[in-house]
Amino acid sequence: MTGDTLRVGIAGYGVVGKRRRQFIDIHPRLATVAVCDQNYAAPGTLIDGVRAYSTYRQLLEEPLDVLFVCLPNYLAAEVTIAGLERGLHVFCEKPPGRNIEDVLAVQQTERMHPGLVLKYGFNHRYHGSVTEALKIVRSGELGDIINLRGVYGKSKIIPFSGGWRSERRYAGGGVLLDQGIHMVDLMRLYCGDFVEIKSFVVNDYWKHDVEDNAYALMRNKKGQVAILHSSATQWQHRFVLEITLADGYLELRGILSGSKSYGEEQLIVGRRDESDVGTLRSETIKYLDDNSWRDEINEFADSVIHGKPIQSGTSDDALATMRLVYQIYNADPQWKAAFNIE
Repeated sequence: MTGDTLRVGIAGYGVVGKRRRQFIDIHPRLATVAVCDQNYAAPGTLIDGVRAYSTYRQLLEEPLDVLFVCLPNYLAAEVTIAGLERGLHVFCEKPPGRNIEDVLAVQQTERMHPGLVLKYGFNHRYHGSVTEALKIVRSGELGDIINLRGVYGKSKIIPFSGGWRSERRYAGGGVLLDQGIHMVDLMRLYCGDFVEIKSFVVNDYWKHDVEDNAYALMRNKKGQVAILHSSATQWQHRFVLEITLADGYLELRGILSGSKSYGEEQLIVGRRDESDVGTLRSETIKYLDDNSWRDEINEFADSVIHGKPIQSGTSDDALATMRLVYQIYNADPQWKAAFNIE
């Protein structure tokens, strides 16, 4: 595809949809022409001339080339399928749906439209600390991975009073599916698929029918072990991923976000020596700018315009990460029985 500017529609024009638009509109070949959100009572036009609708069905009547889906979990798969069926290239935020069946349904439609590009927004893969750590791991300079430990937590299931994120029929899951899925995805990125999983999944604090804490212990075929804690009772927002390797370690601390609540983004690189009390050599790299949203959209646009392959966020990536989330749910027999999770 060459030449013309691609007309973009955004389904779900809240915080994430508006942030996506910032980087859509600075791309030389993309332009937002229409949006939809439940907060618009009737069709109209925004101050900048972009058309606004209250439903995605109205939005899809627009002559579009590309659809961005920034909607709640219970609508993500439905609207992604609708976009593909309209002949649109689709970018969908995580999670890809409420459950594995949602992703499989999308893939069935995707196979019927092989000329269209579908990408999922696993944004953390594009952060500077994550990409640099991956480069070091793949270079082999610090040897093979021994284990990973990750904590990703926030202070509540938003809002305190509930909302769709607190109801399983709409959300599909709680903090693990909503936020922890990023950490699950990163652990897969560094270690591949895990074959042995043990977990505790609980909703003891907020008492919703979705989890407020998930604790998982996972091992892959190489024997590499990952420990994960996904929490909605982490009263101070926290992101940390520690990677222990044969000849050193990597610590990813903080993640740049719109709220700035996860602290400064850093990558600490330590190299093993013969000291009995720890390494004497370490380097701290600080990341002051978050280019992840821009880089993610640029990759999607390159795939649509130039036919380049999607590097991260294919439907296969989304399915594999969703399967791992549900393996964690199922590994706790009490949680599985309580909610009849499959």
